Amino acid sequence: MASIHTALPVSQFSALAARPAKPLCYAPASRITCSAAGAVAEPKLVGAAEPLLLSAVRGDDVERPPVWLMRQAGRYMKSYQTLCEKHPSFRERSENVDLVVEISLQPWKVFKPDGVILFSDILTPFSGMNIPFDIVKGKGPIIFNPLRTAADVEQVVEFVPEEFVPYVGEALSILRKEVNNEAAVLGFVGAPFTLASYVVEGGSSKHFSKIKRLAFSEPKVLHALLQKFTTSMAKYIQYQADKGAQAVQIFDSWATELSPVDFEEFSLPYLKQIVDTVKQTHPHLPLILYASGSGGLLERLALTGVDVVSLDWTVDMAEGRRRLGADIAVQGNVDPGVLFGSKDFIASRINDTVRKAGRGKHILNLGHGIVVGTPEENVAHFFEVAKGLRY
Repeated sequence: MASIHTALPVSQFSALAARPAKPLCYAPASRITCSAAGAVAEPKLVGAAEPLLLSAVRGDDVERPPVWLMRQAGRYMKSYQTLCEKHPSFRERSENVDLVVEISLQPWKVFKPDGVILFSDILTPFSGMNIPFDIVKGKGPIIFNPLRTAADVEQVVEFVPEEFVPYVGEALSILRKEVNNEAAVLGFVGAPFTLASYVVEGGSSKHFSKIKRLAFSEPKVLHALLQKFTTSMAKYIQYQADKGAQAVQIFDSWATELSPVDFEEFSLPYLKQIVDTVKQTHPHLPLILYASGSGGLLERLALTGVDVVSLDWTVDMAEGRRRLGADIAVQGNVDPGVLFGSKDFIASRINDTVRKAGRGKHILNLGHGIVVGTPEENVAHFFEVAKGLRY
């Protein structure tokens, strides 16, 4: 694969150049040059002992934004599709240590991203919580016995990761050894409201009428379910961190189906409880929060206490930065559809996103997972351009 060294034009960084404390760096084909107030200095580079992604989240001076893609495997890679033909069951692929490791490493071996995410699913803990489920090709998640009553919720047991998903811990430990700190190993969990949405609706939903009916007619029942997921997901994050995850992303995909006032009751307090619980035992573990369509809730997402808020493409990156404040890192937010465009178009959108995000505390990513049918060569170009950037 040819290496492409792409620099953000200095003219595009005029707003950033006004920050004297952070010299602007750009990358001609053969060198990195940093300038501030007419001076030339060598950039402060982070040692290879720590993944770039962790340094960027912490706010260290890094030479470029780290880059990885949500849901890398399974959406476009031919190697994954070949493996699916041999192992058609998603649960088989996601609950077998050897397959989890192999699939997790597929993008790493080809593109060398700065983040390697565990191949799994947010529903994986359900089997250990007495919630029978499956993930069926063409249909998605299916909950065999949807939870609708207080009696149903009482049957849900607290999740014990060591007992029910030892393959997750084993896979994370292997991934850490394989990646060898050249990238950050990421784990992930589902957020309480999103998990509750699946088990109450019985699977995916368009209108979320069933969980909203429960929320607005019997809120105590829903709160009881949310608390069980909260306690369990906090333990799951701690388990993943103990087994090798260097950052964990929390997916609250369906929280944005709530109005702001209902988000404050049925999602925000539980997310905050998870963050507070994890920070007590793992204070330096970066926690990333993703909620699709979150433009109306950004300020509330920041109140959860997470280290990184992941923006989708419906939010302007510069506006998201302003609304979230300087203390929180951002992730995203290139439209996945951009990867169907020309190589020049892909490069221009990457440049625009990084320019608007500004220097530091930014993880370059898509605003959602890769779309089925995305040309693999365009994904390669995305990484080539991204890794050639220099501040």
